[in-house]
Amino acid sequence: MTNANGHSKATTQVTNPEDPLGDTHEKVSEYYGQTLQTSDDLKTNACTTSEMPPPYIRQAIGNCHDEVVMKYYGCGITIPECLEGLRVLDLGCGAGRDVYVLSALVGESGSVVGVDMTQEQLDVARKHVQWHTDKYGYKQPNVEFKHGYIEKLYDCQLEDNSFDLIVSNCVINLCQDKEAVLREAYRVLKPGGELYFCDVYSSRRPSPEIMKDPVLHGECLSGAMYWNDFIRLSQKCGFIDPRLVKDARIEMKSEKLEAKLSHIQFYSATYRLWKLPNLEPDCEDYGQAVMYKGTVPHCPEIFVLDGHHKIERGRVFPVCGNTYSMLKDNASLHILTSLGTNRPITAFLKIVDARSPSSRLLLAVEMWQAVAESNEAHWGLW
Repeated sequence: MTNANGHSKATTQVTNPEDPLGDTHEKVSEYYGQTLQTSDDLKTNACTTSEMPPPYIRQAIGNCHDEVVMKYYGCGITIPECLEGLRVLDLGCGAGRDVYVLSALVGESGSVVGVDMTQEQLDVARKHVQWHTDKYGYKQPNVEFKHGYIEKLYDCQLEDNSFDLIVSNCVINLCQDKEAVLREAYRVLKPGGELYFCDVYSSRRPSPEIMKDPVLHGECLSGAMYWNDFIRLSQKCGFIDPRLVKDARIEMKSEKLEAKLSHIQFYSATYRLWKLPNLEPDCEDYGQAVMYKGTVPHCPEIFVLDGHHKIERGRVFPVCGNTYSMLKDNASLHILTSLGTNRPITAFLKIVDARSPSSRLLLAVEMWQAVAESNEAHWGLW
């Protein structure tokens, strides 16, 4: 199954007698492989992207084949910054739109793997591999499409600790076994890697009647996860501190659907989940801070880590211990490997007692001088 972003919506094998939809895999695959022909056939805006992508992503989308773009069913933009050279996995890649956008952004030195369970969508994606390779001027393709279930990545021969970044666009809600999806994502991510994905969430748990509705399931609504259940499940699977990047209310295109679902609010939301075992359950203040130098491509003035951390260039920005680790120890952003010298970044990391303004001021002067020495590093740390 595919989502609007070229991500498919894979679901769990329905050998579970309690599965409200019966054979979920089969029904979802039928909905996205046969019932929907283009995004115009959708009955809600859950599987469409209303926000305007930044110019460089719009350009990459414009370079995708028309047939690939026409079969996009995503609910958000699941493309973070600093992608060059990364190994990326797209869960539920569908017809491959996001895979090909990522292919352009990771460059010829990077690679992208797309996994989907709907053969009709993969047929479209695979048909245009060479077309995109030629379009980008690559010597050989840097993309690969695998047929399989995102709950069972081991069946696709995807190894442990093998990806810098995982993306997914409005797909996980279609899976019956969401815990299996998150556990598999955690397994294949490299230490410091992240799952950056957009999906559908609800203000309360959908009723059994709603969950049995095949149209609502295909439209990404009946499988939506209640906010608090998602947070708890993510933490259970090892993603200790889920970060909400953005969210938007989903609108119904049908009065009938509106009447049936009037008691529940549905949202399209983007989350970042980091594979950082050293994160803590709660944000703790250790007196740490960062200073953004404005060097992340396409983000000259402000770098947005999540909905609560919009870091302006040239300003000292206090952070909690978890945020500090996300900026320093991640595998996908590559923004804290050095401070423009050959010395390890730890040479510039100091924990200062926040209760001592005088020592903090002296350290600020020292660190500002160190940061000023480099034109390459994204961050100054103290």
